[in-house]
Amino acid sequence: MSALVLEKTRDLRLREIEIVEPLGPHDVRIRIHTVGVCGSDVHYYQHGAIGPFVVRAPMVLGHEASGVIEEVGSAVTTLAPGNRVCMEPGIPDPNGRATRLGLYNLDPAVRFWATPPVHGCLRPSVVHPAAFTFKLPDNVGFDEGAMVEPLAVGMHAANKARIKPGDVAVVLGAGPIGVLTALAALAGGCSRVVVTDVQPPKLALAASLGPITPVDVRTENLDSAVRAATDGWGADIVFEATGRPEAVAQGLHALAPGGCLVLVGMPGAPVPFDVVAAQVKEARVETVFRYAHVYPRALALMASRKIDVRPLVTDRYAFADSIAAFDYACAMRPESVKVQISLA
Repeated sequence: MSALVLEKTRDLRLREIEIVEPLGPHDVRIRIHTVGVCGSDVHYYQHGAIGPFVVRAPMVLGHEASGVIEEVGSAVTTLAPGNRVCMEPGIPDPNGRATRLGLYNLDPAVRFWATPPVHGCLRPSVVHPAAFTFKLPDNVGFDEGAMVEPLAVGMHAANKARIKPGDVAVVLGAGPIGVLTALAALAGGCSRVVVTDVQPPKLALAASLGPITPVDVRTENLDSAVRAATDGWGADIVFEATGRPEAVAQGLHALAPGGCLVLVGMPGAPVPFDVVAAQVKEARVETVFRYAHVYPRALALMASRKIDVRPLVTDRYAFADSIAAFDYACAMRPESVKVQISLA
């Protein structure tokens, strides 16, 4: 089949590749329709590695996907050919301890699309477990279906924060994950979210999506905005979604006593952490790695339009132009948020 293959760092080709995927009794075969370009895909393209995950052999990219079921295994009863679906890209070991504890996203043996050495989904079809394949509601399009995966990160972060109705949150970073985390926080009960960034077009888009206060940290003071929104008390929750080392300290400073700091972004190096600054506030610190048990809720929120991800899909490319899509994603204009590739 034709696929978008990362041969090595900075060497991306659209070429034929043989991938043998037999259909098991609990699997479905899916014709891919839409795939989102994730920051991790771009990082592998530019650098060839993320932490311990190193591209040592040609690998198909892509893990944010939607499509149409073509064939189902003999034991599959909940899905049928013709169903429009999205797919959770991580397949854990069903017998592993993490999975049995309900923490399948932390399974060391998980096979995650486009994480070396596992091939991703930027190809015409995939075979995937039915248990990690979800029907799209009738009013949810393929472009939205391919956004469920990044939304799931924001949903997982909101769950870890233990939002109470009326909470005020701060999200550091207005990239795709930051904005989706803000939308998940609002859907989870936050009354207002303050979102920071250095790109005015992204902040303007975020502000158009709900009760979101944009703060351009180049020219505005985050602490002033948080004090104004909380009568000087501080934010109940701070979501750090930039991965920048200095952002952790900024988040702690904006946090209210007894608040929760949720670390979503993944820094490229160890980050200094002021333990005393966290102690004097008795801050609760949560960390996020991917997600678990959130796809059905994310789809329900999309179907009800409590969360509308459509404005975030700003750039669309045909499969034949996949390399151009990745080159653009490496240096996007400030007004761009999410790049998607269509195989239909």
